[in-house]
Amino acid sequence: MENEQYEQYEYARKRLNQKKNLYFHFVLFLLGSVFLTLGNHFKVFGFESNWSLWVITTWTFLFILHFIKVFITDRFMNKNWEKEQIERLVTQQKRKISQLQTQIEEDSSIKPQ
Repeated sequence: MENEQYEQYEYARKRLNQKKNLYFHFVLFLLGSVFLTLGNHFKVFGFESNWSLWVITTWTFLFILHFIKVFITDRFMNKNWEKEQIERLVTQQKRKISQLQTQIEEDSSIKPQ
C-alpha cells in the first residue's frame, strides 16, 4: 500500500511540475510577444518587414503543442494507461506461447517415434 501511495505522490508531483512549466511558458510567451511586437514597431533590430509576426506565430504553434502534451496526451496516457497496455501485451504473449506449446504437443504426439 505504501508503494502505491508513493507512486500516486510521484505522479501528482510530476503533473504539478508539468502544469507549472506550461504556465511559465505561457507567461514567457506573452511577455516575449509584447517585446517582439514593440521591437518590430520601433524597428529596434533594423528590419523593415513584419518579422515579429512570424516569430510569434511559430512560438504560438510550439505553445499549443506544449499545451496538448500536458493537458491531453499526458492526462489520458498516464501510469494506469501504461499498466493496462503492458498487461494486455503480456496476456497476448502468454496466449501465443500457450498456443505454440499446444501446437508443439500436438505435432509431437502425431509423429511416430
